[in-house]
Amino acid sequence: MTSNALISGKWASSSRTHAILSPFTGKEVGKVPLLERQQIADAIVDAAAFRSSLTPYDRYTILRKAGDLVLERKEEIARLITSESGLALKDTRHEVERTYNVLLLSAEEAKRQRGDVYQSDVVPQTTGRIGFTMREPVGVILAITPFNHPLNQVAHKVGPAIAMNNTIILKPSHKTPLSAIRLAEILLEAGLPSRMLSVLTLDITEHSHFLLSHPAVDMVCFTGSTESGENILRETGVKKTLMELGGNDACILCEDADVPSLIDVIIKGGLGNSGQRCTSIKRLLCHRSIANTVVLLLKEKISMLHFGDPSREDTDIGTVIDEDAAKVIECRIKQACDMGAKLLIGGGRHGALLEPTLLDDVRPEMEVVSKETFGPVIPLIRFDTDDEAIMICNGTPFGLQSSVCTKDLSRAMRYAKEIRAGAVHINQAPGYRVESWPFGGIKKSGIGKEGVERACLEMSVEKLISFPFPHE
Repeated sequence: MTSNALISGKWASSSRTHAILSPFTGKEVGKVPLLERQQIADAIVDAAAFRSSLTPYDRYTILRKAGDLVLERKEEIARLITSESGLALKDTRHEVERTYNVLLLSAEEAKRQRGDVYQSDVVPQTTGRIGFTMREPVGVILAITPFNHPLNQVAHKVGPAIAMNNTIILKPSHKTPLSAIRLAEILLEAGLPSRMLSVLTLDITEHSHFLLSHPAVDMVCFTGSTESGENILRETGVKKTLMELGGNDACILCEDADVPSLIDVIIKGGLGNSGQRCTSIKRLLCHRSIANTVVLLLKEKISMLHFGDPSREDTDIGTVIDEDAAKVIECRIKQACDMGAKLLIGGGRHGALLEPTLLDDVRPEMEVVSKETFGPVIPLIRFDTDDEAIMICNGTPFGLQSSVCTKDLSRAMRYAKEIRAGAVHINQAPGYRVESWPFGGIKKSGIGKEGVERACLEMSVEKLISFPFPHE
């Protein structure tokens, strides 16, 4: 499959191309152009010159139709994502459904005209005026998306941007651009004006400074690693940013947790999407009194999972994104075992395929938990007191999501107040998400909030208008 880039509604090619390889087979599944500097400049200039005249209802109609088309083509799109990402079909079908939800919610937000009214006579020196606010598009939004949710993360950027009538320049991950291009095709088919969206496939190492610092780019939205996010912030200068960065999320099991009911939650929360989620359970903190029971149940459940060919219907876990990523995780597992952790199941690697892995007796200083390990690994850390669990949970530069499992509401609220993260989920995995809910972290996990409603606010600017309004 040869896919072209999209520059202001026109499909573009280049003399240089980049092959997309299946992480499972290593075979080429697609090819995209590597755009030249002049092509990128033309896309930015044209985006800046374009002003959408779409009404809120127009935008609602386009996004709603695009969502319906995505759902109608669920199987085709899921298989495309699987081919370029190595994710199991079970995961990619779910991703298509989530993408439909994002587009549907974005459509609804397009019709909501937000604003507030202010009176001036709230202090004695200012009287006789009234003010109201309205929201306007930011302008040109550069959206940079990751490989781990190559369709849904694109939708979370593009859907709200369109809802607020912005022009979008999308730079998808070079590892998984095919599904992003497919979504762009669907949006154009649904009636999106051709100049409102560009999809640029390029060598980011060559063109990052040009893209990020370009004065015509009004806002940069990014999802990816903290390291990459910090590099982006150094380049952007004074412009709006929305940064969804790394996580090292903890799931805390207190001694009164309903363990049998939580095992499937932990499995899905730690191993779903091949463990490649910023909100995956990166650290399973377990009270010492129940740890042995938890370990036995997890080990039994993990041993029943099927991992391998992501295109098979019975596969639960596919590959990570590439062999290099798998080698990094393999090295961290080995290092943890060398430092005293116990490998209970898994740990093997076959190319980019990692066996789902459970580690016990992990300590916070081990690299498998001190860094963001992006793969199908559940590292279990034992603790004795709530104070210790909170200290371990907060002992990281990240602060994305977290969860605590307990039957005691007062204890749950104490954890919720003292954990430093963007969300605390009770009796659930850290990655629990509704597409409309606010989503984002603190510390080195990001700046601003996603979730469709909040993203629409981020991707717009508030303008105050006042006029005389004398009292009778």
